[in-house]
Amino acid sequence: MSKVDTAWLRMDSSSNLMMIVGVWVTQPGLPLADLKQRVEDRLLKYPRFKQRVVEDAAGASWVEDANFDIDRHVVTETLAKKPRGREQEALQERLAALTMEPLDRSRPLWQFHLVENYKGGSALMVRIHHCIADGIALISVTQSLVDGGSPPPQRRSKPERAQGLDGAEEWLSDALLKPLTHMAVKALGAAGDGAVKSMSLLMEPQKGMESGMHSSVDMAKMAYQVVSDLAALALMPDDSPTRLKGQPGHAKRVAWCAPLPLEEVKAVGKALNCSINDVLLSCVAGAIGEYLREQGDAVAGKEIRAMVPVNLRPLEHAYKLGNQFGLAPLVLPIGLENPVERVYEVRTRMRGLKGSMQPLLAFGLLAVAGLLIKPAQDALLSLFSKKTTAVMTNVPGPREKLKICGATIEENLFWVPQSGSVGLGVSILSYGGGVQFGVVTDATLCPDPQKIIDQFEPEFAKLSMLTLMLPWGD
Repeated sequence: MSKVDTAWLRMDSSSNLMMIVGVWVTQPGLPLADLKQRVEDRLLKYPRFKQRVVEDAAGASWVEDANFDIDRHVVTETLAKKPRGREQEALQERLAALTMEPLDRSRPLWQFHLVENYKGGSALMVRIHHCIADGIALISVTQSLVDGGSPPPQRRSKPERAQGLDGAEEWLSDALLKPLTHMAVKALGAAGDGAVKSMSLLMEPQKGMESGMHSSVDMAKMAYQVVSDLAALALMPDDSPTRLKGQPGHAKRVAWCAPLPLEEVKAVGKALNCSINDVLLSCVAGAIGEYLREQGDAVAGKEIRAMVPVNLRPLEHAYKLGNQFGLAPLVLPIGLENPVERVYEVRTRMRGLKGSMQPLLAFGLLAVAGLLIKPAQDALLSLFSKKTTAVMTNVPGPREKLKICGATIEENLFWVPQSGSVGLGVSILSYGGGVQFGVVTDATLCPDPQKIIDQFEPEFAKLSMLTLMLPWGD
């Protein structure tokens, strides 16, 4: 197991389990036998889903589970009875419970829970430990499960290890240098010839000796960027204190809202010369700020930090699974009430992250953490959790609704885990022409996340209305 994946494996705590949790709501219902057959035909073609984890003093390894039984991993669920019209509450309650139910460490670390009768269709709840893969890789897995999908490409056997290259050096090359492709540069927003050349210098330093002063200048600029971003990570100020930050307990709550029309979000962004991301993140900041005001908290001038995952791998390699992403610290201006002012402030901050090496440095910290004993790993990673209120993901999904075993996936939601003492997770997923917000919270810090969710649509409506009222002129 890679050192980064080992860090995720050992990050489980009594308050936060490192599982990616999701739900598909399908119409019509999804038969259990059909689901098992699809899993056998597609999911199990990824060797990782038939392997268990074995830990020792040197780290962890993936080992084939000789007693693998699909009946342990694809199971049925019956939700608590609720009055008609409140079935979603029962689904949310069960999902919340599953986020705090550890996976069996003696088996492959994943499980599908099928509710065969939900609102006239089915609900499929999914739990996958983060050490198996990150969110981008799991989208590749998702694409293989749906109708029309295909198993992963056949992996070629690895070439013989180069003479004299030990495991640590080989890992450093694989984990830190090879991800720095042109795709990764674009993913980080560090587009431009200078950045690309700088990345090339890291991967092939001998060329730097040959290309004279210009390359030296590029290398110096990159070195300065790395040093300044490392300092920024180390010296991050603490978040504004709010009721959403504190010592989490041992229970979770989950909530989500109906989709917003994606075309309307695009239209507002285009009118304001902002990205879709800027608009959506501004709505997140506004919803959290409004929730805190309703709880009687003063939020004027307050900000909270959200860690946003950034992909560090070429998308065509996602099927290889594992974790190859960094974390970008985004500060959300929850104290700004004016929606237009807030969206431009978010845009400014997002642009400030463009070209930053912080996601790569955060990835490096996770890699180092995987080399340490667990107490030392916990101490290192507390750097993030002590200065962070939320983990937030924003994933663009397919424009058309997908099908699985002939049933249409009407809703598609997921949440990534929070680590350390972080008690708030926000997910934004565009799918089938809509955008949905999902929230998972620690029950001690936020016992009713529906009150946050209920603010998303009004916040977007306010921004949309003010956009229409602006003096556009010619």
